[in-house]
Amino acid sequence: MPQRVFITGIAGLVGQNLVPYLKQSFTITGADKHTHNLGVLRSLHPELSLLQADCAEPGTWEDELASCDALVILHAQIGGLFEGEFIRNNITATRRVLDAARRGTVKHIVHVSSSVINSAACDFYTETKKQQESLVQDCGIPNVILRPTLMFGWFDRKHLGWLKRFLEKAPLFPVPGSGKYLRQPLFAGDFSAIIASCLRSRIDGLYNISGLDNIHYIDLIREIRDVAGLRTPVVRVPYSLFWLMLAAYGIFDRDPPFTTHQLKALVTPDIFEVMDWPTRFGVTATPLRQALETTFNDPRYSHVLLEF
Repeated sequence: MPQRVFITGIAGLVGQNLVPYLKQSFTITGADKHTHNLGVLRSLHPELSLLQADCAEPGTWEDELASCDALVILHAQIGGLFEGEFIRNNITATRRVLDAARRGTVKHIVHVSSSVINSAACDFYTETKKQQESLVQDCGIPNVILRPTLMFGWFDRKHLGWLKRFLEKAPLFPVPGSGKYLRQPLFAGDFSAIIASCLRSRIDGLYNISGLDNIHYIDLIREIRDVAGLRTPVVRVPYSLFWLMLAAYGIFDRDPPFTTHQLKALVTPDIFEVMDWPTRFGVTATPLRQALETTFNDPRYSHVLLEF
């Protein structure tokens, strides 16, 4: 009988990319609180057992989780302006998820953490992700913790997908400062293959999963522009002016797609460890250009949008 895998935050970017990699080999049950994005996942994979649930609140999802063999923790508050949102979704919900796992038959956990744990950034996201990671490490169930860098792939709305849409709509693309901030973008398809490998082999430990291609932020914007067939000028803007623009935007939008906190993280000089994850997990890395082509030009999924 296939392993039963419960996935929290299943309707987000990683979950939507992960499901096609898992559903042929595992029995999947998942929960997410986002109505629209969960509806998108249901329409693409109607055979799945999907629950609309807020994992910070009690519910029938707890019994479903407890009956599974493995758990993949994807839920996370990534953006926002208020600390309480990060505490609720990254800490409170995780405590409840782990309590349900301990009550049941879950024998292995794959936790998706973040490379920001290793960064010099200090913000609500980074601090609560550190606490979330500690909760998983101390839960008493064998687990593997994966710390991916900036991810992109099908259904991407918050990261490279947002950049592409901005390039499509704006007369120019402003870049803060020099734009020479190294990024290590990780293709969600490759990361999904890593998670599948962890579930099959029940790998334990902690791994930093970085994109294998180092690229400056401004050059990444140009690559996206080229793959999308656009000609939008990329213009450097002084950092202080860029910060003021974001601060002003945040006054009118309670959930802005890009905040001053994220701007600070963008320009923080971080180079993350690059391990030989293709060999460790037995997967094949996708070259950056090919991954961008798949993300933005795949006829199956590139037109499907998730909400923030």
